[in-house]
Amino acid sequence: MNPLLQLLTYGLVFVVILPGRRDPQMEPYLLFFFCGILPWTWFNASLLEAASVLIAGGSLIKKVMFPAEVLPVVTVITNLAHFVLGLPILVAALIFYGRLAPSALLLPLPILVQLVFTVGLALIVSALTVHFRDLQNILGHLVHLWFFASPILYYYGARTGRARTLLRVNPMSHLLVSYQQMLFEGHFDHWKGLFATAVVALLAFWLGAFLFDRLRDTLAEEV
Repeated sequence: MNPLLQLLTYGLVFVVILPGRRDPQMEPYLLFFFCGILPWTWFNASLLEAASVLIAGGSLIKKVMFPAEVLPVVTVITNLAHFVLGLPILVAALIFYGRLAPSALLLPLPILVQLVFTVGLALIVSALTVHFRDLQNILGHLVHLWFFASPILYYYGARTGRARTLLRVNPMSHLLVSYQQMLFEGHFDHWKGLFATAVVALLAFWLGAFLFDRLRDTLAEEV
């Protein structure tokens, strides 16, 4: 329901209230938006929930035999399940508009990269929030800014200059472009961007695992 409500909200604003002029590559706009907001909702919800999951599960991580990293990982996987449950709605819309193409079979690739990337960030965020409680409030604003710095409401290929540079260094840009090309555009040629994001995802996962392991012994005391 969450991505559908976001779809209706932004559709009302940008299609009905402020129709404006958009890049022709984005039409039909609601379908283009849906291809981006569905994976973003998975990413957004995972990070925000991971920020509080260790604090909420304090009674569990105080148990000697319970591996604390399970909690942020389960949070990401749970939101992945929500993402997968939303895919049939998106596929039905793609079929309705005649947009479903063989490139959709490549979808497991960005899903796997996003899973590794999100788990890495979730481990970092969950461990740090236990020690710095204000991070939970700051994170909401940072993720909100990250949303507008990602090509969900606008077309990546039409950005130039500084905007293009900002998008290129944003790992989520390449993931979202991959989803949009595979699902909405019916082709995929963003291999370099997806590969670069896969490298960043592995680094984020390694850093998350390393940081979580270093802070593991202090987590039970802080919660």
